[in-house]
Amino acid sequence: MKTLVVLFNLRPDADAAAYEAWASSTDLPVVRALPAVHDFSLYRSQGLFGSGEAAPYQYIEVIEITNLEKFGTQLDSDTMRRVADEFRQFADNPVFLLTERIS
Repeated sequence: MKTLVVLFNLRPDADAAAYEAWASSTDLPVVRALPAVHDFSLYRSQGLFGSGEAAPYQYIEVIEITNLEKFGTQLDSDTMRRVADEFRQFADNPVFLLTERIS
């Protein structure tokens, strides 16, 4: 299984409450419904552990993918293109890390 980790901050003009409401009502349920997705979680960072410093990213998405090829195909749907466009209205230069679990 592959895991897609998305690290991002909100755009300066984006409202955090509006983003979180949109994520709960649209992004999370739509992506979780994709057949190639095992699970999808969203995290709000709280800071760097062991220090009083802010984290470099405000939000982290973790998408567990059962079939990467099917996932890529499913992202090409009209619904997912709309969700991705809406996400880009909130997220400022997100970083997409494709990972696989070692142990």
